[in-house]
Amino acid sequence: MQIVRDIETLRQKLADLRAGGGTIALVPTMGALHAGHIALVAEGKSRAGHVAASIFVNPKQFGAGEDLSSYPRREASDIRMLEEAGCDLLWAPDADVMYPDGFATNVAVAGVTEDLDGAARPGHFDGVATVVAKLFNQIRPDFALFGEKDYQQLVVVRRMVRDLDLPIHIVGVPTQRDADGVALSSRNSYLTDEERLAARALPRALGEAASAIQSGAPVEEALAGARDKLAKAGFDPIDYVALRDAETLAPVARLERPARLLAAAKLGRTRLIDNLPIEPR
Repeated sequence: MQIVRDIETLRQKLADLRAGGGTIALVPTMGALHAGHIALVAEGKSRAGHVAASIFVNPKQFGAGEDLSSYPRREASDIRMLEEAGCDLLWAPDADVMYPDGFATNVAVAGVTEDLDGAARPGHFDGVATVVAKLFNQIRPDFALFGEKDYQQLVVVRRMVRDLDLPIHIVGVPTQRDADGVALSSRNSYLTDEERLAARALPRALGEAASAIQSGAPVEEALAGARDKLAKAGFDPIDYVALRDAETLAPVARLERPARLLAAAKLGRTRLIDNLPIEPR
């Protein structure tokens, strides 16, 4: 695997990979890799001739008081995991390469960013859209792979690509979970042993609410039940438990088309997010 840290070398290595018609799938990450990221690499290998991954802890998507300084950084082990997974290129720039002195451009996607995590983390999705737009321009992939665990992020990226007519196929990859159902996340490393046990309440509460909604229970009643289960498990605060249209993220009061049940809540100092798809019967 080639490891690249400057733009000029990146362009040269990408040209080599594209020689003879080679296609490229991009897996954007912030490092601290786990099996969920490796599932993205595997999906990329199934769709393109080459896979490029990026590791960049993007300061623009962290708000004041968030965990930018403490976010886990494990580049050596990340490199080993990517090599074992068959990744062809790692783009690992420093912040001054991504945001040189005088950088003044911000990418904002309206409509799908104001609510949910957009309300809980003001400015977060501007940071996401800006760095993803830069990565797309730097690598110009044919495919880009994103995990469905960060479902609102996936919707934001899809909207940006559609609105800007970017020739990139965005692929959502199902959430990877531990055996007890907890969604894999780099931030899970923050949890204490006791909190990790309590974290099982999140996928369970969502699963029970999803089953109730599919069985015809009133949506708000099912959401209130999930919030109550999370509170009893020790989650505080609960930012949201919501049912939203799978494409537009508009609120759903009655299940008539594909939807997503989404939740975000804090357990100790760790903010966990999760979601489940719900299809009308």
